[in-house]
Amino acid sequence: MRSHYCGGINESHIDQEVTLCGWVHRRRDHGGVIFLDLRDRDGIAQVVFDPDTPESFAQADRVRSEYVIQIKGRVRHRPEGTENAHMATGQVEVLGYELELLNEAATPPFPLDEYSDVGEDVRLRYRYVDLRRPEMLNRLRFRSRVTSYLRNFLDGHGFMDVETPILTRATPEGARDYLVPSRTHAGSFFALPQSPQLFKQLLMVSGVDRYYQIAKCFRDEDLRADRQPEFTQVDVEASFVREEDIMNTMEQMIRNLFQDLLSVELPEFPRLPYAEAIRRFGSDKPDLRIPFELVDVADLVANVDFKVFSGPANNPKGRVAALRIPGGGELTRKQIDDYTNFVGIYGAKGLAYIKVNERAKGIEGLQSPIVKFLGDDVALAIMDRVEAQDGDIVFFGADKASVVDEALGALRVKIGHDLDRVEGDWAPCWVVDFPMFEEDDDGKLHALHHPFTAPVSAEELQSNPAGALSRAYDMVLNGTELGGGSIRIHEEQTQQVVFESLGIGKEEAREKFGFLLDALRFGCPPHGGLAFGLDRLVMLMTEAGSIRDVIPFPKTQNATCLMTDAPGEVDEKQLRELNIRLRKSAKDQQEGSN
Repeated sequence: MRSHYCGGINESHIDQEVTLCGWVHRRRDHGGVIFLDLRDRDGIAQVVFDPDTPESFAQADRVRSEYVIQIKGRVRHRPEGTENAHMATGQVEVLGYELELLNEAATPPFPLDEYSDVGEDVRLRYRYVDLRRPEMLNRLRFRSRVTSYLRNFLDGHGFMDVETPILTRATPEGARDYLVPSRTHAGSFFALPQSPQLFKQLLMVSGVDRYYQIAKCFRDEDLRADRQPEFTQVDVEASFVREEDIMNTMEQMIRNLFQDLLSVELPEFPRLPYAEAIRRFGSDKPDLRIPFELVDVADLVANVDFKVFSGPANNPKGRVAALRIPGGGELTRKQIDDYTNFVGIYGAKGLAYIKVNERAKGIEGLQSPIVKFLGDDVALAIMDRVEAQDGDIVFFGADKASVVDEALGALRVKIGHDLDRVEGDWAPCWVVDFPMFEEDDDGKLHALHHPFTAPVSAEELQSNPAGALSRAYDMVLNGTELGGGSIRIHEEQTQQVVFESLGIGKEEAREKFGFLLDALRFGCPPHGGLAFGLDRLVMLMTEAGSIRDVIPFPKTQNATCLMTDAPGEVDEKQLRELNIRLRKSAKDQQEGSN
């Protein structure tokens, strides 16, 4: 139906006849001459209709925004002075002499001729209209280019594209599974995969050697701007590799991707041990563009009478840390109160601070309600340790280490952006030397990544599992985890030890993971891999505010689809076929008894 895309018309087509199809982006009537901006996925072309072609002119006169039309016409230069340097097609226009109306359109729920600040709920309810906006189409086009590039890179490095099952069994990978009831096996359920983790390991046992997949994954968890219940990851696994083999190949892939698609030369990828990342930045995905760091001061406040500080300082699971903001002394009381409310989101009970007015005056040059509780010597020692200068402000976190890390780590990033202290455009790194496990308040161990991650030392795993390090590695960019991976366990005995450390007995391990344990006995090679969050990667590269802006049909913050009204109820017949009976809510039970 078309000879060209609208965005492809240029000066090389002068005097050629073209046929274009698309949506009416804008209609303008200028003194008897009608201008239609015709839009398709590749761009916009200006089409001119004049009264010399009465039939098409009449058609053009009745079309409105978002009508679907086909036009035929001749490409010509725009009249001198009317060129549009901001449009790819801004040097030319099409003199239209035929117009066919293919479909009318209701008035759009929001304007598409320019960006409008419409609520996200409206955008998601009418997503098929929202996706027509050039901004959204360009992101989808860019996403397609990213996936195509990654496939070509991995194909060229010997990786084989293999699909793994979507219907599988529930496995503990850190989040709740989406369950699918089985009609043919009453009372049994499939689970949608949180990742292809076990299947890609089995592919290594199978001799595939190098595997990749653009994989759909599902997690039933609370959502944030960078999370969705269903998401896409670039999944990679290879045999007979060490950490450096995987990390170097994946780093090369991301470097090449940024260079070829964005003309960006990424800086060096420093290796940052997990413990150092937490100590300096309060996060295992630090934004290295922010020049502020956390400094431990627990030893300085351990003996003060101020229990808010001395309590955590003397608690093995506590932390007292300071965050110096150069020039932050100009922050107002209201700004400080806002930051206090902000850290409260992460469980902090407050936000102590000291403003540094004039260091040369000693304690008299400090301004803070907590100085009198610390004592002169301690307050000045803290200023020395953080290297405070005149005009600075020093914030403090004192609580459980996890609370201090999250609260001050998030505050560091927020203030960095608020005060425009972000240095550089891109700051990648690798975070390495993760602990094998994290311990909850009850002393129970949980896998920090997943229970199939190999330990650095099998002996340490046996003797001191809580202190054992793993062979895991995360790629981080601008404070976002792009991908995480590890060398996997390839021996049955080591896998059993990990299960035991997690409180999974032999009988439970056999029931849940018998197929994996058996596979490890049949000649499993050393192997490892990594999975990139494709949605996050595209979000960063397009500077979108949320992964919802780079996913065609995303869910809302509460995991619903406003467009299709999913999830929805099913009828009783389907439930009976699946051997499912719904429990009545307390309200339904009360209404039924009345």
